[in-house]
Amino acid sequence: MNRVIFYVIYPIIWLLSILPMPILYGIADILFFLHFYIFGYRKKVVLKNIAIAFPEKDVKEQEAIAKKFNKHFIDLLVESIKSFTISEKEILKRYQYKNPELVNKYAQEGKSIALVSAHLSNWEWSTSLGLVLDTNVFGAYSRIRNDIFENKVKETRQKFGIKGATTSNFINLINSNFKNNIQGAYILLSDQSPRLSKAYYWTLFFGTKVPVHTGAEMLSKKHNMVVINYRSKKIKRGYYEVDFELITETPNLYKDYEITDQFLKITERNIREQPECYLWTHKRFKHHDRYKDWQKIMLEKQKEKKI
Repeated sequence: MNRVIFYVIYPIIWLLSILPMPILYGIADILFFLHFYIFGYRKKVVLKNIAIAFPEKDVKEQEAIAKKFNKHFIDLLVESIKSFTISEKEILKRYQYKNPELVNKYAQEGKSIALVSAHLSNWEWSTSLGLVLDTNVFGAYSRIRNDIFENKVKETRQKFGIKGATTSNFINLINSNFKNNIQGAYILLSDQSPRLSKAYYWTLFFGTKVPVHTGAEMLSKKHNMVVINYRSKKIKRGYYEVDFELITETPNLYKDYEITDQFLKITERNIREQPECYLWTHKRFKHHDRYKDWQKIMLEKQKEKKI
């Protein structure tokens, strides 16, 4: 059955992917109309997230951000489809790296790097990082149940030099690489909400106390990795600029969660600059009123450890 589904759907994706970008954006305009005005995918979630993040804006301003976000979201969809056949020349023209020398400096010193980032602008085309960085680049991806699609998507994401691993295996990959003295840069998207049972730390994000992912900080301290934030900024439709910003080259000199806080401050600053380009469809603030529930979970875990 998986094979049948693949051979029905993939040819359509491939045919769309080989279309010139102007035609794809024409299709995106039609999809945006259907998505925003007819189907309204996660419309309430998007508006609620934006209202929480920007309480100082009135309803009309919040709705304007939501509309621009939905248009960008559909553009991101067709850009992801384009990834299947986009050439090295075209992706480097459309996804330009401002200062990869910052990362390469540490790579040339033999250090490994934690590349922390957020679901901002176009993170999908960061699969081209392998074209500009002088080290192995590793990225995590969510596994697809259809094994044939899984292999095709993995092949697409690795065609510019990135080595991929499923999210569940990514930490094992990092630990194995350090054990075998394999240097690399690790892409760690760390801005979304963790499961309540797997949260270790809560802090303010857009003025709201929420649980946050701390894995990037823990891994960087464990392996003494340089921590660098990378941000994709939308310049115009179909064109992006990526900049790198050093957070620290000495992670173990920081107190617990200081690196996480610094990353979130950078992320919030970048989102405020282009709020329509953030992934508002995720329920980022869904646990904001469950801090006491989380404390109970932590107490129960501590009791289990003592037993």
